[in-house]
Amino acid sequence: MSYKTEQEAFWAGQFGDEYRERCALKPELVAARTACMARMLRKAAPVGSAFEVGCNIGLNLVALKNVSPATELDAIEINAESAKAANALGIAKVEAASVLEYEPARTYDLTMICGVLIHLNPEVLPQVYDVLFNASNRHILLFEYYNPTPVEVNYRGHEGRLFKRDWAGEMLDRFKGQLELKDYGFFYHRDPISWSDDGTWFLLEKR
Repeated sequence: MSYKTEQEAFWAGQFGDEYRERCALKPELVAARTACMARMLRKAAPVGSAFEVGCNIGLNLVALKNVSPATELDAIEINAESAKAANALGIAKVEAASVLEYEPARTYDLTMICGVLIHLNPEVLPQVYDVLFNASNRHILLFEYYNPTPVEVNYRGHEGRLFKRDWAGEMLDRFKGQLELKDYGFFYHRDPISWSDDGTWFLLEKR
């Protein structure tokens, strides 16, 4: 697979492999993410089908399946071994692919991206926003680190690997008149039930 940005190669390679090893699907992590997913999708039901960009080993897929067992799930993941691990769960069709070279063959009730936009080269964000928008026939879920203005943060000693910005605001501006904000929230790392890494989520709906 060829890569258009340094960030893609970074996650497809050794660092992505190490990340996979750190993110095992431990029961307590699955339970917490399932609680998060239930809150994030409370205004999106029913979700007959969903597509995730960057599923890693499938934590969000498992959580969504726990919340909505009948949902048909598809996903892409840039790291081939992580995609293989997610596929092995048997709950989704997961393809090893870069979002920058991917054209979904169909649309879904929900498209989602969780903890992936923050790691992409800012220059390619419009292309990723287009994939999320075009692959959805109703809802889009964004679950990322938020900041009102774009900012870069050092990530485990690496530069150019972690960014924060107003992802939802950019999508609402890019698709003005076609998207609206339906729900949003924040998950605090000290929440005893739906804890997460201080992430902010936004549920957008097509008009």
